[in-house]
Amino acid sequence: MTAEIYRDTWGIPHLRADSALALARAQGRVTARDRAWQVEVERHRAQGTTAAFLGPEALAWDVFARRLRLVDTARRCYDRLERTDPESAAWVRAYAEGVGEGLAEAVAPEFARVGLAPGRWEPWTPLAVWLTAHVPFAGFPAKIWRDLLRRHLGPDALPLFATDGPGTLGSNGWLLGGERTVSGHPLLAGDPHRYIEDPGVYQQIRLACDEFDVVGLAVPGVPGIAHFGHAGTVAWAITHAMADCQDLYRERLRRTGAGVEALGPDGQWHRAATHTETIEVAGEQAVRIEVVETERGPVVAGGPEGLDDGTPLALSLRYAARVTGDLGFAALLPLLRSRTVADVDRAADLWAEPVNVLQAADTEGGTLHRVAGRVPVRAEANRVGIVDAWEPGHDWQGWHTMPRAGLTDGVAVMANARGLAGPLGVEFAPHHRAERITALLSEKERWTPQDMPALHMDTHLASAAALLERLAALEEPLSARAAALRDRLLRWDRRMDAGSRDAAAYAALRTRVVRALAAQPVFAALAEPPAHSEILLPWLALVPRVGFALENLLRADDLYGIDRPALVRRALEETAVLPEATWGDTHRLAPWRALPSTSYDEPGLSGDSDCVLCTSAVPGVTDLAARASAARFVWDLARRENSRWIVPYGASGVPGSPHHRDQLPLWLAGDLAPVVTDWDRLEKETDV
Repeated sequence: MTAEIYRDTWGIPHLRADSALALARAQGRVTARDRAWQVEVERHRAQGTTAAFLGPEALAWDVFARRLRLVDTARRCYDRLERTDPESAAWVRAYAEGVGEGLAEAVAPEFARVGLAPGRWEPWTPLAVWLTAHVPFAGFPAKIWRDLLRRHLGPDALPLFATDGPGTLGSNGWLLGGERTVSGHPLLAGDPHRYIEDPGVYQQIRLACDEFDVVGLAVPGVPGIAHFGHAGTVAWAITHAMADCQDLYRERLRRTGAGVEALGPDGQWHRAATHTETIEVAGEQAVRIEVVETERGPVVAGGPEGLDDGTPLALSLRYAARVTGDLGFAALLPLLRSRTVADVDRAADLWAEPVNVLQAADTEGGTLHRVAGRVPVRAEANRVGIVDAWEPGHDWQGWHTMPRAGLTDGVAVMANARGLAGPLGVEFAPHHRAERITALLSEKERWTPQDMPALHMDTHLASAAALLERLAALEEPLSARAAALRDRLLRWDRRMDAGSRDAAAYAALRTRVVRALAAQPVFAALAEPPAHSEILLPWLALVPRVGFALENLLRADDLYGIDRPALVRRALEETAVLPEATWGDTHRLAPWRALPSTSYDEPGLSGDSDCVLCTSAVPGVTDLAARASAARFVWDLARRENSRWIVPYGASGVPGSPHHRDQLPLWLAGDLAPVVTDWDRLEKETDV
């Protein structure tokens, strides 16, 4: 088996091999060369072994990963793949072997900083990396939050806080049929919103062999191109469907001489699987934890002795991959081999986790708009909150049929709002991004690939209306400064541009309103940090929840008797005396790095959480943006060479490399780099 590695001017790898198997090995090898530190951190995160070199700050994650049983689930899924689809299993194994070869050749200064040597990649490791990225936060923390709301404020509070939470993954995507493009062929465009990491969470790559030739965005550590790809005659893209596909159970556990038992829905005590694991912690003593799994799933909070707050219960998590031993990796090779939307559709039938809204188009004019993944059929109570494991009626009863739809006026938009996937979820992103994209696309009859970046970069903040309405309704008297600020904000164009002083003033006012609302006595019980892992606290903290639900809280007919006009008035007076600033002064990129770095002065950003340019601040907490577009793309079905793409940093994960951060200026400006497909325009690097 042979393969060749080429590079374009951005250092993006283009791989050519004589077989899919050789190509997978080459993909693993070049990924490890370019992203050695990143893929090794991801392997350790999946295994729950990061504290051994990152120290006690990483211990909470390691405990969480062990309790979720990520490695054991990945092993189960790989074993099933070997039994049911040996070709795909061999392909994944070849990728893992290639990663091992690449790590042996890689240069990564971070390893020396922490005294770490690259470890062994098993055939199941890519599945564990995928699980780590998608399973832990697919929805279950929201059930804990809703349970807290119900207990402290009653069920009427649930719709008040029902909106996009601080940890939700999302994306924009839109599909234009040929009747809406200048070329007469479809266009796909979008941008996935994820936590921004350095190196980036997506890897631009090209994979070519006798069977297929695909450009797209790969997940480092995982073979193929699962989410965003262009195969020449067909292209595809996804957004998070916001489907509710995980269940949380309250468990009654007890210790006996034989071990741990859990009370089941039949009224009987059943043996739970238990074992202990040791977590090494750099600079401190090792920590031993007990891992417990009931018939529902792994216990992720509490244990036989109850929760940390003394509640005599535990929480177990049931998720599809753990139940079925199937992550959907059997879809990856068929997806690469796709030539038409019908091929993509068949591949999507094999998908499991995460649940996504999928769009595709081909050169014959075919289009596809559907949900892909696995969502269990079960009682409504399971979907909304935490259910009692000892009560009957909460088991799973098969799987939902995935919804699908056509285009409307030649357009399909997906932006995590309630829509196509509505029957499968409970909470969705606010409607603003979806409505804004739809409105922008209606402004012109026919579009070109060159038109798309203007949509990517749109900064109009429709969700500002609720607070501005409150400002407009304020009665006198106001101080002269406050009155001037109110008038200024009511004239503001509602664009969150980095250079805008009005946007900064609005954000400062919003921060004070959020904090004042969160400080109201009625919410006092929710302000106390709940007795859960610190990993879950961002999903359970009151101030972010108030920030993301601000529209609902300001527009509700009554809010527990809170005097909202007086609260907004005080916030306006406080904001009016602040020094002038621009939005980009405080709204800066804040990427996650496994090791802290002081080497980079990260830039100020335009956009905000509800803008199409979704650079997510956490209102009331910080203006910094940890989430943003992890990539942007335009897939042209007329000529693949007209397609465009960009990532926040660059193709290389090696600090100091010329391609480590060379795409950042384009990403900030809203420009896209060309997708190069002519092999004669590429520079050959090596044979492998």
